[in-house]
Amino acid sequence: MFSLRRYVTFFILIAFVITCCMLLFLNELSATAGIALTEEKIGYAAWITFINIVFLSLLCTVIDWLRRKFTVDRPVKKIIRAAEQIMKGDFSVRIESIPDGNDPNGFGVIADYFNQMAQELAGTETLRTDFIANVSHELKTPLSVIQNYGTMLQQPNLPEEKRLEYAKAVTNASRRLANLITNILKLNKLENQKIYPKAETYDLGEQLCECLLSFENAWEEKQLEIETDVEENILVDTDAELLSLVWNNLFSNAVKFTEPGGKVSLSLQSQDQYAVVQVSDTGCGIPSEVGKHIFEKFYQGDTSHAVQGNGLGLALVKRVIDIVGGDISVSSEVGKGSTFTVKLRRKRDEETQTNSV
Repeated sequence: MFSLRRYVTFFILIAFVITCCMLLFLNELSATAGIALTEEKIGYAAWITFINIVFLSLLCTVIDWLRRKFTVDRPVKKIIRAAEQIMKGDFSVRIESIPDGNDPNGFGVIADYFNQMAQELAGTETLRTDFIANVSHELKTPLSVIQNYGTMLQQPNLPEEKRLEYAKAVTNASRRLANLITNILKLNKLENQKIYPKAETYDLGEQLCECLLSFENAWEEKQLEIETDVEENILVDTDAELLSLVWNNLFSNAVKFTEPGGKVSLSLQSQDQYAVVQVSDTGCGIPSEVGKHIFEKFYQGDTSHAVQGNGLGLALVKRVIDIVGGDISVSSEVGKGSTFTVKLRRKRDEETQTNSV
């Protein structure tokens, strides 16, 4: 029913306290009242004291046992049962909160943190499940294309025109598959912090123009109008390689989702301590509800263009911007186009001069 060790502890403690009190009481009584303490009286008093000590020790042990049962054992058992459910993969389990007045041992705080942990694990598990499902779907689509067109390429007496068409489809599907795997690996390294930014000071305008020029063939093929407004001598101190991922994804999307004859705009301006980059297009635009999820992995608001991407590009962009300490937002209107705005802390002229000295 109760711990023998706890009982012995109470016994020794109470015996010490009562013995001291009794000795002081008897000495004071003998001195003031002049009562002679015989051995018989002392022995009787000792036995009564001993019985009281045994009884009080037992009473204190029972009270302590009841206290522990309701204030310690019950909460601990609830936490253990919930932990066992978590270990079995049930992340929906929650521990009932304990009111502050009924929680002298602080188990309510433990329960609250446990519930937060379970909620985070449940969200992580959902993301993991969705990620696996989406990756499987994204891998399956180009593989099916490669398989189908590969089979058709094996047909005898296939016209040269058809052969080139099928081979081009296989090449495009292979390229899409390779890009998907590359983006998955990059995103995995970024999210697991296996890529660390290497800060260097460089001209942001030059980097933006170089990245934009790499899409020259794509915009000329669609006869797009390119408009640039790039302020000169804006320096940033960050990882150039990581930021190139951002600009390449934004330019790629702008060119990709703009109809032939449309316009893509690039703007770079300084605003106080920030460098503000805007990439705009006159494409299909993004509905407001889609804009809330546009930076999530595998999220594709425009399913009609899904064949052109895998929904990882903007997730990569958001993760890179977070790593370098910047900010990204999007404003869009359906049928009129979208504008992505990136804010980065720029390096002022006086900072550059100080570092050079």
